[in-house]
Amino acid sequence: MVACAKRTLLLRAHRHRLRPDDLEDCYSQATLELVAYARRGGAFADRLHIGNALELRFLSRVQDRRRALGGRSPMQAALESAVSLGVAGEEELAIVDRRAEVEQLAMWRYEVRRLGQLARELTADQRLVLAGQLGGIARGDFCRSFAWSPEKYRKVAQRARARLRQLMAAEESRVPPSRGGRKRDPGPTYD
Repeated sequence: MVACAKRTLLLRAHRHRLRPDDLEDCYSQATLELVAYARRGGAFADRLHIGNALELRFLSRVQDRRRALGGRSPMQAALESAVSLGVAGEEELAIVDRRAEVEQLAMWRYEVRRLGQLARELTADQRLVLAGQLGGIARGDFCRSFAWSPEKYRKVAQRARARLRQLMAAEESRVPPSRGGRKRDPGPTYD
């Protein structure tokens, strides 16, 4: 009864500290801690004592959660700053790193598109191995699925990476022809 009576008041009083879902979690955790304490034989003097104990435990859970989100727990901090990829069934998901510079982001997108175009020049087996590696498929699972030996997998992957590097280097060494094709007049010279 005390937990039900204090819930709305405590959640409203501390709504500036955390998101509503996190506050609910903290309150539930504090309540369960008190219930477990009572089941182990712990006693409270009266309802006021239960209310004060609940509030102290709740505030302790809120502070713990804020410390975790603030970076003390790397996993919680990473989850807090993570961006949702969207709803299943969407045609295309745009993943944006809000910290990246626009130029750097444009260059990465260009590189990914270029890799996709150059990968078309690989053999079907080479593309298959690279797709498996990019998809996070373990080598053993891949070999079982396609009835390949580990040696064949290793060699095809090695050749695919080498060929892709070769294609990228060849493309980078090409210099585009100048437009117009006429020579510029250097202008008059003075002695």
